[in-house]
Amino acid sequence: MNDGELPPIPVRSPRQLGQALARLRGLRGVTQLGVSRSAGVRQPTVSSVESGAPGTELATVFALLAALDLELVVRERVKRVAPPESRVDGG
Repeated sequence: MNDGELPPIPVRSPRQLGQALARLRGLRGVTQLGVSRSAGVRQPTVSSVESGAPGTELATVFALLAALDLELVVRERVKRVAPPESRVDGG
């Protein structure tokens, strides 16, 4: 990972996608209006996506990703490892 490069952000739901886009937009110092103009969508659409509204068209998602200079990477889901059970020794 290069300096200034952000780590990957796992996204498994519309809500997580919206949170990720809002966070990255904020880090870039871009307003919802600015990204909406770059993406060719209305500002309320950006707000809706960032709020995690389900049913967003894929074309809209890809337009927002492009406007923020981001890309979608599909990979196998990382399995969460359960913590070892607490062991209580008697005696």
